[in-house]
Order: sequence, then C-alpha cells, then structure tokens
Amino acid sequence: MDTSTTSTTMTGSTTGAGTTGTAPAAAGSPRAHYLRPGWFTRKVMNRAVLGLTRLGVSVWGSRVLEVKGRRSGEPRRVPVNLLELDGRRYLVSARGEGEWVRNVRAAQGELDLLVGRRREHLSAVELSGADAVPVLRAYLRRWKAEVGAFFDGLGADASDAELAAIAERHPVFALSGRTTA
Repeated sequence: MDTSTTSTTMTGSTTGAGTTGTAPAAAGSPRAHYLRPGWFTRKVMNRAVLGLTRLGVSVWGSRVLEVKGRRSGEPRRVPVNLLELDGRRYLVSARGEGEWVRNVRAAQGELDLLVGRRREHLSAVELSGADAVPVLRAYLRRWKAEVGAFFDGLGADASDAELAAIAERHPVFALSGRTTA
C-alpha cells in the first residue's frame, strides 16, 4: 500500500472520506480494524503533508515515519502526527491497523521519524488497554477536528471506559531513544 516516497495511508494528519476496510487478522484474533482514506486524502492531503514535512515544515506536529516494509524490506514512508504528553512521545493510528502499524510491529518497533534533514532513530512499544487511554484522550484533544470521525464520535471528554473500549481499534505506540543521525 505504501511506496518508498509516498504513502496511501494517513493516520491522523488530515481527514477525508474513507471507506471501511479490514485487514486480514491473525488466526484466533478479532478482525483488524482499518478505515481506508479516500482519494482526496491519499492523493492530495497525504502528499502535501509528506512534502512539507520533508522540507522541514512540521504541520501540527507532523513527521514522516520511515519503517522497513514487512514484505519488501524497503523503507516505507508515511506522514504521522507525533504526540508529546508528559515528557513522552507517542504515535497513534487513528484509522486503525494500517500498513505503517503492521510494518512497525514486524520491525519490532524500530523506526525513524524525519522532519526535513533531521532523522531520529526510535524504538516503539505498543500500549494497550488502560495504558492507551490517557494517550488517546490527549490525541483527541489535539486533533479531534481532523480525526474525530474515526473514533466513533468519542472525544477527549469521553470516559476512561469508553476510550478503553475503542483502544484496541486505534494502536498506540510509546517512543523512546532520541538519537539524531
């Protein structure tokens, strides 16, 4: 789905009409949730945010996520929103288990975040359940106007129980290691 220079998935930098799609689920697990972005998001907004971020212009905290493709082994790039909360940094997949999420999992959390010529080598650890709730709340507080439609109408004011109920549909990764190359 991704290419080495552009991406067709968006995880929160913009909204756009999308269709519901599901990714293949592992045996014995519930079906993976994923909302495919619409044409405008894929062809216009993702490319615009990706281009600006590559030039060094961060759009509301945007970064270019670069991760090794799980099938091709080639670097894959996608624009993402980097959330900073209580001194830690997080990535949230508003649309669900998209290509970048599967690639990060397959790469055992090893990824790079880019802005302009700056590259950070980071490790990601996926959070679940109650650990994801405060991150989802902060993410919705910051980007609800752009991604709220992907969260079943929930916002930052939702209860912990409501956010915990949708947490498995929106992967959250805590980032560590701030090495600049």
